[in-house]
Amino acid sequence: MREAFEANFERGEELGARFSLVHGGETLVDLWAGFADRQRTKPFDDKTLTTIFSSTKAIAALLIARLVDAGKLDYGQTVASVWPEFAANGKAAITVEQAMSHQAGLCGFPDPMEPSLWFDWDAICAKLAAMAPLWPPGTASGYHPVTFGYIAGEIFRRVDGRTMGAALRQDLAVPFELDLWIGLPDSEHDRAADMQRPNGPAKFGVINEATRAAFLTPWSSAGGRGQAEWRRTEIPSANGHATALALARLFGALANDGWLDGEVILSPSLIAEASRERIHGPDLVLPFEMSWGAGFMRNSAVKVWGQGEQTFGHSGWGGSCIFADPQTGLAGAYVMNRQSTDLLGDHRPKALIEAAYGSL
Repeated sequence: MREAFEANFERGEELGARFSLVHGGETLVDLWAGFADRQRTKPFDDKTLTTIFSSTKAIAALLIARLVDAGKLDYGQTVASVWPEFAANGKAAITVEQAMSHQAGLCGFPDPMEPSLWFDWDAICAKLAAMAPLWPPGTASGYHPVTFGYIAGEIFRRVDGRTMGAALRQDLAVPFELDLWIGLPDSEHDRAADMQRPNGPAKFGVINEATRAAFLTPWSSAGGRGQAEWRRTEIPSANGHATALALARLFGALANDGWLDGEVILSPSLIAEASRERIHGPDLVLPFEMSWGAGFMRNSAVKVWGQGEQTFGHSGWGGSCIFADPQTGLAGAYVMNRQSTDLLGDHRPKALIEAAYGSL
């Protein structure tokens, strides 16, 4: 694995990166190298935080699963049962599990808006509640790159009373000493790595209305407020900050019957329920056949984390990923600050994961 990690740097494909692998609560591998800044003056070290983009969705999915485990929410109930305004424009029957598996038809906003509106939680949730779905809900998945976080986060807030970022810190990050954040306070910004954007555009294949709304409009993601404001804003689909080790330890629990440092953070039955398939087929936004659990990408459709059929997790824009494999008990995470154009299955972590399984 170390050789595979070094090879990524030798080919000039990395700026800074970290890969961590855990099993049964034990850290098997923890590798980091490179630089945290584009000027290559600041080493990428074990304290460096990286933006994990859509890998944040896996954390949001876990937080929703914990509500279900506690009996406060059911995947089969409607979103409108906890968020009445959401019923508008034909969305009354959309269930929590449909929303969590990208079936709600709310992948982005087709009509123009100011990109800075994404910094206004209540305004975005009001737009989502009023919006008509872009396709009949429940008939297909269509990846919700940014809106997922507001839908899942508002469901969570309506049930729990806290934001996802606050609950993550209070219930998991602080008690288990996990360097994880959704909404990064100013005091931590100096630890955050610079992101080096890809050299070219991602390949979406045939562009349709859903893909355009999700990714390809000037307002499809937050803008206009600067990087510091973006880091401190809670967007549970897109701007989590973490170390690879913290992510691997968290998902190590999901590969180990829920056990983390002597406590169960999610029951084995809920791990199975949260990760079981809700829909499988061609995605309307991503150019892939996808298998979705309740917020988790499943390995059964596109083998991005080894060959395990039960493996689940999430990938993030530019290459980050987090996964749990209940069959072997392995979990791992890869973070980096040089982004690639791969939408799924970035070859850099894929080589590391293949080396991991090859060494078993």
